[in-house]
Amino acid sequence: MNTMTEKLQTKPSPLVSIVLPAYNEGAILAQSIEKIYSHLMSLDQYRWEILIINDGSRDDTGKIADELGFQHPDIKVFHHIVNLNLGNALKTGFNHSKGDYVITMDLDLSYSVEHIEMMLSTIETTQADMVLASAYMKGGKITAVPFTRILLSKWVNWLMSLSSQEKYHTFTCMVRAYKGDFIRALNLKTKDYEINPEIIYKAMILRARIIEIPAHLDWSFQNKAGKSRVSGIRVFKGIFSGLMASFIFRPYMYFLMFGLFLMGVFLYMFVWIIINISIIYPFIIAQSRFFDDRFSQAIARVFSDRPHAFFIAGFTLIVALQLLSMGFLSLQNKRYFEELFHLDSSIKNKLMNK
Repeated sequence: MNTMTEKLQTKPSPLVSIVLPAYNEGAILAQSIEKIYSHLMSLDQYRWEILIINDGSRDDTGKIADELGFQHPDIKVFHHIVNLNLGNALKTGFNHSKGDYVITMDLDLSYSVEHIEMMLSTIETTQADMVLASAYMKGGKITAVPFTRILLSKWVNWLMSLSSQEKYHTFTCMVRAYKGDFIRALNLKTKDYEINPEIIYKAMILRARIIEIPAHLDWSFQNKAGKSRVSGIRVFKGIFSGLMASFIFRPYMYFLMFGLFLMGVFLYMFVWIIINISIIYPFIIAQSRFFDDRFSQAIARVFSDRPHAFFIAGFTLIVALQLLSMGFLSLQNKRYFEELFHLDSSIKNKLMNK
């Protein structure tokens, strides 16, 4: 009994890995790391490590990161010689992490360091595989963020929610907590912003437990600095990436939706043509004895008066059939992909656990 008690008492605290991608963050890196470091020092129930991924920065980010790593042995720095984008930076961090839990954060701390403890508490109490920090859900808060950016972001995330048929409010936010074994075993391919929706998509395939908690997105620091650290091109690229990412959840939905819409247009035009033929048909009876002659003459008369109706009906029918066919093919391909991904993940987990 005493031996078991001693084992329980000597069991090490959970290790937490904080993954921080950094690209040209020299102006804020030291200040942000100091805040994160101080917060982690207050969490006595955890051990921790900080992983800074210098993603080919062209300023002094790499130099400052190395100095921080030299000063603190629990800060590890990894360098990309060139900029490989967010997705590859996160994958580098995941692959080098050792933690029982892995947390990803934005270095600008637009989500404050207090979210770290909130996410860790949630992932432990709920036994979730993944916790999302969401400023868009009930209880979330947004401060000092430009209205246009919020509007676009909410719209993209709503589209992803509609496509995935899951009631998550934030698919694009990077502030998250993961079970270490789960995220390290997840086979990820995306190299840029789409990696965050990709993680959710593949977690859904594996029937992972995903929990969303309210968060506070605050851009007060960016506004005080006098300029936004996110350029218009980067925002547009992020929005475009979000739209493309929403397609991966249920691509067949888009094909079927537009295909059915065009099929509806065709049916409307087809009914209109038939009604007009039936109106003209009685006036052509005296000119011919045979039904097929009279009917073809009625069609010719309607076509002569409204040729555009035949063109629109034919065009929409062809396009609708193509879209519906692509929808059914993409549905089948999606099912094959999900089965293969599930099988691949099972094999990878078994190999990692050996």
